[in-house]
Amino acid sequence: MVVLESYPIAVLMCVICMLCWGSWANTQKLASKDWKFQLFYWDYAIGVLVLSLILAFTMGSTGTKGANFLSNVAQATPNTIMLALIGGIVFNVSNILLVGAIDIAGLAVAFPVGVGLALVIGVIQNYIKKPEGNPVLLFIGVAGVVAAIIIDGLAYKKLSSTGQKTATKGIVLSIAAGVLMGLFYGFVRDSMSEKFAVVEAGKFTPYSAIVFFSIGVFVSNFLWNSIVMKFPFSGAPVKYSDYFKGNFKTHLMGILGGIIWNMGLSTSIIASEKASPAIAYGLGQGATMVAAFWGVFIWKEFKNAPKGVNPMLALMFLLYIVGLAMIIAARLA
Repeated sequence: MVVLESYPIAVLMCVICMLCWGSWANTQKLASKDWKFQLFYWDYAIGVLVLSLILAFTMGSTGTKGANFLSNVAQATPNTIMLALIGGIVFNVSNILLVGAIDIAGLAVAFPVGVGLALVIGVIQNYIKKPEGNPVLLFIGVAGVVAAIIIDGLAYKKLSSTGQKTATKGIVLSIAAGVLMGLFYGFVRDSMSEKFAVVEAGKFTPYSAIVFFSIGVFVSNFLWNSIVMKFPFSGAPVKYSDYFKGNFKTHLMGILGGIIWNMGLSTSIIASEKASPAIAYGLGQGATMVAAFWGVFIWKEFKNAPKGVNPMLALMFLLYIVGLAMIIAARLA
């Protein structure tokens, strides 16, 4: 399989991860305005699975280091397989909630609140599991991100013209998504070998882990997405027959969204061994600011904002950037 040897290339892949994770949700915006997010999500799950298989049978099956995809899967233990599948199942619940939040509240709210909360949970979990770096800088950075999340939520409540109930629902969905999103990666990482070039017996290579994670996403979609279709966050229930009413472009947008997101996950995982934890984690979570940029400046989600909201958004961006910088600095200390 292909194993990274160059640190600069690993850093570049982390930047690609940030851009992919911060941009994939634009495909939901580009789909038909009448296309429910539940229908979009069927195509999204297909895209996630398709990319994982492409990578597994190309990069995961060439080269002399590590292990070939099929031979690696054949020797994996049931526990290894289950860990990767659980990672996909947990992520799928969180992402459906996030997509629902995007549908209600927009990119500029769902990402900073949802993914920002996942960042906070991830930092705290990692520090409890393995205390490293400067704790003062680390938790000042976390406090900055938390403050940015709160300010973003308050700004959205001021903007909402559909009533307090809808505004609250968008924020609640974002928070629920963030809590679960902060947990899924640990399952995937535990299914993988610590060293990629020399794979531990019974463990997955990065490419195998991504495939089984993606299978967990796709298969669990028949449960989680079906529930949300029957009991939607807003509006009327969605029928399965509605899926077949979409045109080629609409379906393509969903598949492309899944491919872009999984490209982000794949580049992050493949680069995780060579890149330092500070660079991989810090740049990956920078996706929140990429998404917020799309929402505020491209999709104009706050264009009709009342007086006082724009300064709040500027402060949100500032606190988020400073918070991320402090977290990175803490891990380098």
